[in-house]
Amino acid sequence: MSVKKLLVGAVIITLVALWFSFDIGQWLTLDNAKAQQTVLNDYIDQHFIQASLLFFIGYVVMTALSLPGAAVASLLGAALFGFWWALLLVSFASSIGATLAFLVSRFLLQDWVQHRFGNKLEAINRGIEEDGSFYLLTLRLIPIFPFFLINLVMGLTPFKTRTFYWVSQLGMLPGTAVYVNAGTQLAHINSLGDVVSPSVLGSLALLGLFPLLTKSIMRWVTHRKRYQGWVKPQRFDRNMIVIGAGAGGLVSSYIAAIVNAKVTLIEKADMGGDCLNTGCVPSKALIRAAKAMREIRKADEFGIHTSQPAVDFAAVMERVKKVITNIEPHDSVERYTKLGVECIQGEAKIVSPWEVSVNGQHLTTRNIVIATGARPMLPPIPGLAEVTHYTSDTIWSLTALPPRLLVLGGGPIGAELAQSFSCLGSQVTLVEMADQLLSREDKDAADYVEASLTRDGVTMMMGHKAIAFEYQGDQQIARLDGPNGEKDVEFDAVLVALGRSANTQGFGLESLGVPLTERGNIQVNDYLQTHYPNIYAVGDVAGPFQLTHASAHQAWYATVNALFGQFKRFRADYTVMPAATYTSPEVARVGINEKEAKANHQTVEVTYYGIDDLDRAIADGNDHGFIKVLTPKGKDTILGVTIVGEHAGDLLAEFTLAMRHGLGLNKILGTVHPYPTMSEAVKYTAGMWKQAHTPKTLLKWVKKYHRWMRH
Repeated sequence: MSVKKLLVGAVIITLVALWFSFDIGQWLTLDNAKAQQTVLNDYIDQHFIQASLLFFIGYVVMTALSLPGAAVASLLGAALFGFWWALLLVSFASSIGATLAFLVSRFLLQDWVQHRFGNKLEAINRGIEEDGSFYLLTLRLIPIFPFFLINLVMGLTPFKTRTFYWVSQLGMLPGTAVYVNAGTQLAHINSLGDVVSPSVLGSLALLGLFPLLTKSIMRWVTHRKRYQGWVKPQRFDRNMIVIGAGAGGLVSSYIAAIVNAKVTLIEKADMGGDCLNTGCVPSKALIRAAKAMREIRKADEFGIHTSQPAVDFAAVMERVKKVITNIEPHDSVERYTKLGVECIQGEAKIVSPWEVSVNGQHLTTRNIVIATGARPMLPPIPGLAEVTHYTSDTIWSLTALPPRLLVLGGGPIGAELAQSFSCLGSQVTLVEMADQLLSREDKDAADYVEASLTRDGVTMMMGHKAIAFEYQGDQQIARLDGPNGEKDVEFDAVLVALGRSANTQGFGLESLGVPLTERGNIQVNDYLQTHYPNIYAVGDVAGPFQLTHASAHQAWYATVNALFGQFKRFRADYTVMPAATYTSPEVARVGINEKEAKANHQTVEVTYYGIDDLDRAIADGNDHGFIKVLTPKGKDTILGVTIVGEHAGDLLAEFTLAMRHGLGLNKILGTVHPYPTMSEAVKYTAGMWKQAHTPKTLLKWVKKYHRWMRH
């Protein structure tokens, strides 16, 4: 803590100590106020300005330090100065004092609280930024909430000081008026209960509902303004139209159909979206082929000798297509039609907040869910369009293995495909601008994967970026800029894996004026509503994640809010969102990692378990990798988990379940795991934490007890 904070804290403690040491509070009782009223009135008659100033300063100090006696001071002020002058003094003094308490709380504690609990307070901070004035006004209007506590707590949030002051001034005015008015009849008041009776409290509580009513009115006005210029249909053909049949669109349609809503799903290309056709499914089929090749090459470790294996790449890609075909029925028109979803193949266009046109049809709907996904980004690198290039969408058209493959991007897609093509026989070079593969992961996890890719034959070029492509004769050349200057790399095909852009064009958002974020996603609120409250967006087009399971997760919130939001709305909860990269070894994570904890200034403990110690992993020849768990100091609460190893994505599920339902490492340790399985690694990690937190003092006494029992 800084010297300034220590000095301010010392001054406050000293003033409070003096208050109680000299028992100043005894002068602020009703009996004493009545007894001294005549004497004080005489003084005020002679020194009105001086008396007013002293009263004002005293009230400010009392409120700023959260000292008792403000209620009696309000009564006495009215008895001495009269209603209007006392109301003026008390109203401004209480607001200024409250703001000083607010600022002191912010100065002394806000940084510490936000750094320590920032991730947990994120939703509260957003709520304060959006609706803080309404919350504060409601609390101020209802005097059953301790005002000093409101001052201190609000100081810990990002609430603006100026707004805090004027809202406090306005919100405390009715309650102040009640006390001041009662103070004009001080002689007839025997207790504070005579001032604030149940009926008065009830009236003020009803008054406290005014901000909520105001908020509802303002929301209605805002919505009306947004819909201005659009003609709402008298009735609707459908409850919901979903645009896009990827993971988000399919789940939205499914949920709507299950609750008997009339729902139409519109898809312009293939059902299943990117995940089925160009993403998750084909990439995992290719990864499986690469893994088979890797297993064959290390068969000697298991005493199995094979001849030199050969890769039939055309057959590999044929199997990839077969896997897609086998999974297609899960996402097919036939299946969803049987579920009760109307499926339409065609290009949708939103023509109004309640109307969508497709194939010449004009459809009306109460709600719209946009699930149009994203597409690979193609950067404006000179010459890229002229050379043989692919993206994660188009790479599946290959039937011949590229002898030399250049991969741009060291994220999950780039790392997975670079390793797979290398195992299948391509000479792969991976180019990444950052100095680390998988830049969002901890360095130890990324280094582990980088070493594995290198062992599998991938040439890693970290800290490089492509600045141009060109032909030199019949050779395709990539010019790279790196730490040691420019370098040329020859290749036969380049895979561009530099991220994905949301699909927001071509289906009517422009004419509706739906705003986008800086990253190009559709801007949504916590309930996944767009600029128009009846239009929702989910999945890659909305962000912040580009994960199939995140899209499905959002789809539940959007659909339930759209169909039942008039009764109950749910904020999308991303607190426990797992993710996995399917390299070999896999990298799986949920919650925060060390990199994020450091960025958030969070103090954490790290429990580390090496999978090379696990019996099943040793037996399988997969004894490599680790599990790393982050917890608060001295507690078994799981803040985040990173796993590197075979089946890391599967092992992550138990930690994800524990985090979602508030189960700590002690609960995992107390759960029986079958032997010998990879899942035991989860239990052994919990055991490592327990070992580091054994009650040493207690164990010393237990040791003495056992020694005594041996005699």
